[in-house]
Amino acid sequence: MFAKAFRVKSNTAIKGSDRRKLRADVTAAFPTLGTDQASELIPGKEELNVVKLYAHKGDAVTVYMSGGNPILFELEKNLYPTVYTLWSYPDLLPAFTTWPLVLDKLVGGADLMLPGVVVPPTGLPEVQQGDLCAIALVGNRAPVAIGVAAMSTAQMLASGLKGKGFSVLHTYQDHLWKSGDKSSPPAIAPLAVNPTDSNEEKVDLSLQGNLSCLTLEGEEENRKVHHPEASEDTSSGAQSQDCVDGKPLQEQMDELLHQCFLHALKSRVKKADLPLLTSTLLGSHMFSCCPKGQQLDIKKSSYKKLSKFLQHMQQEQIVQIKELSKGVESIVAVDWRHPRKGNALEGSEVRRIIIDYAKKNNLVDADNRNLVKLDPILCDCILEKNEQHVVMKLPWDCLLTRCLQNMQPAYQVTFPGQEPILKKGKLCPIDITLAQKACNKKVTVVRNLETYGLDPCSVAAALQLRCQASTIVSPAPGAKDSLQVQIQGNQIHHLGQLLLEEYRLPGKYIQGLEKAPKPGKK
Repeated sequence: MFAKAFRVKSNTAIKGSDRRKLRADVTAAFPTLGTDQASELIPGKEELNVVKLYAHKGDAVTVYMSGGNPILFELEKNLYPTVYTLWSYPDLLPAFTTWPLVLDKLVGGADLMLPGVVVPPTGLPEVQQGDLCAIALVGNRAPVAIGVAAMSTAQMLASGLKGKGFSVLHTYQDHLWKSGDKSSPPAIAPLAVNPTDSNEEKVDLSLQGNLSCLTLEGEEENRKVHHPEASEDTSSGAQSQDCVDGKPLQEQMDELLHQCFLHALKSRVKKADLPLLTSTLLGSHMFSCCPKGQQLDIKKSSYKKLSKFLQHMQQEQIVQIKELSKGVESIVAVDWRHPRKGNALEGSEVRRIIIDYAKKNNLVDADNRNLVKLDPILCDCILEKNEQHVVMKLPWDCLLTRCLQNMQPAYQVTFPGQEPILKKGKLCPIDITLAQKACNKKVTVVRNLETYGLDPCSVAAALQLRCQASTIVSPAPGAKDSLQVQIQGNQIHHLGQLLLEEYRLPGKYIQGLEKAPKPGKK
């Protein structure tokens, strides 16, 4: 990707909130990196710059610079460490080894083919297709490149170590490396091997004397990594139908597929990303939205293929799919206002969702389980701007209260024989007031009757009969499409009887009844 010179679009200092979010993203992307190490990599106060650039093929890349060196780069919402970072944390990624003579080819833009991979006495690291991996040279664990695995370890061994092994993204000596201090890889000794282990398995190192067998694929060749959907399923026809928690595995995989799809659209895919290749949606967005400890496998769902699932989502009018080039489908439109969001939630449901989110993302403080650590999502939801770098944890009750306060209020009214009516905003009570008119005459005014299904004209007629006084129905000041009823004199006592006894409205929804005249007074 950086084999040729790139064009810098901008270079700015990172904002405080973005620095904190980046640290959280790093922790999520690289679980083996501890909290202290993440803080070392993304320091709290030292200079950290964000460089936006275009690679020579036009890819938009964001590079994070610290201490004059590129430490991370972001491509299609995915974070990748640079070789500078891997030299400080050589065990951050599963590492594969190749021969020193291969490095020049990798720097020139070639991908690493499996015949060039050296199998150590302990065997190859266990990876899945699409996993990010480091590439080191024989005799030194310091990585010299990073790439994406084109197949799983099992598939590599089954192929006899033939075919493409890794799509290389960045190398030592490429132009991204040259944007730093251009230091050389440190000498990191290989891990010691237990002698008994090496005696159990003899490894054929005949490749060492025959480098002509190393087949490398040039940069101009197809560099796409096939996703699990496209790989051969050697276990089809023997799919387990066992149940977990009372649900068939296929049903659970369907739910996981829907969850990852909606999560990707909501939190990762932006309008500017469209049109988006369906393969990119799966590989770069949906897989990364899979909850920790679970694995998304479309072949184990009832859909079997991504295309079939997306056709169903198109029928649900969530997305629109088109074949922009022969055999290649893309998402060209997303209905962001689809009713998958905006549903009304009761307070108990909000509480359950927040508790589940905190537990699923390991946010409950290990030392004090009454406290919840705030990740970037919770920070954005509940913290004020001046609290962003001060408040790190909150008690459960404070967290829940803040979440409820920041949600848009709504209410639901149900009338006999009708479907419930859901409305946004706060539920305003029926408002009863006394007003002074000319000649020192009092009038009773009542508003907000329509909210509770009461017709102001019918209420006015009923009051006129009860009170033997004239009534007027007029538009309520400052309220759109709302009427108020005005009755001569202080008629709050009669009005209260009508609302409480005849219409049977709860008293808590009526405001102003305390202004009724006391017995013996007119």
